[in-house]
Amino acid sequence: MPRRKPSSPAPSSSHSSTAMTPDTADSSSPLLAPLPTTTTTPRPPRPRKIPGQSFTARGVLVGLAVGLVICFSNMYFGLQTGWVSTMTMPASLLGFGVFRLLRARLGDDGLRPPFSPVENVLVQTVAGSMAIMPLGCGFVGVLPAMNYLLAPEERGPIVLGLGKLVLWSLGLCYFGVVFAVPLRRQVLIRERLRFPSGFSTAVLISVLHGQTRDDGGGGSGGDGPDGKGVAAASGFASLAAAPAGEDEDETVVVQPVSGEGESTRNAESWRRNVRLLLVCFFISGVFTFATYFVPVLRNIPIFGSVAASTWLWTLNPSLAYVGQGIIMGPATTLHMLLGAVVGWGVLSPLAKSRGWAPGPVDDWENGSKGWIVWTSLAIMLADAVVSLGYLAFRSASQYLAQQRGALRFRLITGRVKTLLRRKSHAGYVPVDVHADGSAALASSGPAGSTASYNEDANSLLGELEEEKDGEDDAPLDQQVSDRIVVVGLVLSILFCILCIHIVFGDLVPLYATITAVFMALVLSIMGVRALGETDLNPVSGISKLAQLFFALIVPQSNKSSVLINLVAGAVSEAGALQAGDMMQDLKTGHLLGAAPKAQFWGQVIGATVGAVVSAFIYRLYTSVYQIPGDLFQVPTGYVWIFTARLVTGKGLPPMAKEWSIGAAVLFAATTAVRTQTAGSRWHALIPGGIAVAVGMYNVPSFTLARTVGGLLGWWWRFVMGWQDTPLIVLASGFILGEGFLSIVNLIMQSVGVPYL
Repeated sequence: MPRRKPSSPAPSSSHSSTAMTPDTADSSSPLLAPLPTTTTTPRPPRPRKIPGQSFTARGVLVGLAVGLVICFSNMYFGLQTGWVSTMTMPASLLGFGVFRLLRARLGDDGLRPPFSPVENVLVQTVAGSMAIMPLGCGFVGVLPAMNYLLAPEERGPIVLGLGKLVLWSLGLCYFGVVFAVPLRRQVLIRERLRFPSGFSTAVLISVLHGQTRDDGGGGSGGDGPDGKGVAAASGFASLAAAPAGEDEDETVVVQPVSGEGESTRNAESWRRNVRLLLVCFFISGVFTFATYFVPVLRNIPIFGSVAASTWLWTLNPSLAYVGQGIIMGPATTLHMLLGAVVGWGVLSPLAKSRGWAPGPVDDWENGSKGWIVWTSLAIMLADAVVSLGYLAFRSASQYLAQQRGALRFRLITGRVKTLLRRKSHAGYVPVDVHADGSAALASSGPAGSTASYNEDANSLLGELEEEKDGEDDAPLDQQVSDRIVVVGLVLSILFCILCIHIVFGDLVPLYATITAVFMALVLSIMGVRALGETDLNPVSGISKLAQLFFALIVPQSNKSSVLINLVAGAVSEAGALQAGDMMQDLKTGHLLGAAPKAQFWGQVIGATVGAVVSAFIYRLYTSVYQIPGDLFQVPTGYVWIFTARLVTGKGLPPMAKEWSIGAAVLFAATTAVRTQTAGSRWHALIPGGIAVAVGMYNVPSFTLARTVGGLLGWWWRFVMGWQDTPLIVLASGFILGEGFLSIVNLIMQSVGVPYL
């Protein structure tokens, strides 16, 4: 067996690849036992020298200001269609723009530290944690279901005052954030899951700050003054580059651009993007303002008056929904269009003509609008069971394989340490150590000096030790301590249980609340892993699984069974959503060198403010507008209440059971195929269950506008071949323009300004 050549310490690098195990090590080379008086000499640590401050008061304040705008937008769109986005890339754009415009007032004046990439990470972390609160605290789904759709025989309606709304939202906003911290090392450092949105946000931030990008071979795109290569898709992030290989370093290292010309191009590119953002913001805002006085603009009968009045086939030409379609991408929007065609073009007329849904089409209780929701629910449940079941099986398999590899690694390193301490009067004893941890004395060794074998063994042992313990990570003083994690997790769980008990009293038993919280922790692991691999956090499926589980443990004779089911699903959704959002932000911070501790506290601050603000915004909207109504139909509220009634055995409309079972079987099969074809060119052609279901329970007017956006994005990227950064800016302006100007419409509605 050939002898391993003596090796010198590798040059210091700011990042490492994956942890070395016997599976990846060269097991054909022998480890040689040296003479005594040797010491282990691992390579020197690799410090992360990142310019800028990771946590600043000005960064938190700007993040809260940006998050407030996005929070208003998400509440508005969430009550309309259930759509909510963290919008991390727009948050980075807006944060950067605020600092550029107010640099003197915010301290970026040459006398104090400039606004750095790691500080921008803090801005988007705080803003994103605020942005998800309308969904994370149930304001766009669960609470409307409790407030307006829960029947008296189901202990409803539950009308919560402002104080209880704040207490409820604060109870749900912490434990998912804390629980994400111990998952960080596994999914980001060891497994290096991709988290495409987090990766793309890191690239965009480096471009915004006039940095070049060096990813060490772990992907391409994103460098250059115009951000060429940053692709937008679900969550504004779908990477044009292939996922980094296991032996590649995907870290984004930002370095100052060189040359006056490059800096000038960066400044000019930034000004063009800001102008585009403001123009799109203004156009979308004007259209939103006009819809207040001419509401018919929201429902244009493009297929004729009969199709519009009878079957609800209209178009809402909202530029915000076009922007959402750009974000979602062509595949998702076309799958949603398929759901709309099947649901509103086939099933709705069929149910009406056969007498299964005799009421008006737009009646949730007796019309086909409510009848087709059962089919969409079955599709969502089938998709959730299959996809999350597959993910759980694969995660368990990977975990067991890692544990076996770690055990074999310990056997090898332990054996090497023992051999290093052996004394040999002959000078040296060559020893072969195999991949399974076994070791054997070589029958004969090659001639050579003792020092050569000492150097050989020391070098290899140092590499093994560093690959095990020196994984790429932030310094310990920048990480969240284990004590904070343990204490924070215990306190946040107890606080959640206490808040729910105060809000609902004896209506929700204590055992149900405790079970819901711990189930949320388990399900959030699957949500985080799904987000890391697919850029999709399946919170809707996770909440439906929780509702299904609680239907099994809560007696149907309990009059509060439906309410308990809603609360349990809300807790699970909150935990999975917040853990996923935290991990996505941590991915961005890890790539740019931001301190995890700063991001953690930024997330806590943003979640706290967002929870309180969301309660006020929700109360504001519900006090001014009729909910459910023409503007805010709260379709996800109906999905929640129908799911709770389904799993608690409240009965189904005629023939809804048969069609639901058929749809569930069909989409269980398509979801299984999608999981096996991920990454192939055929994957986008297989309908996604969640997208099809959303197209069914949302009226066609929203789906048609989103499809226009998806096709626009496809034309922009693949037909014209234009850069993606302006497309991201365009979509951001459309969404934020309507979301922000909806506040003006809210004020006019509250004071009674007349309209047509």
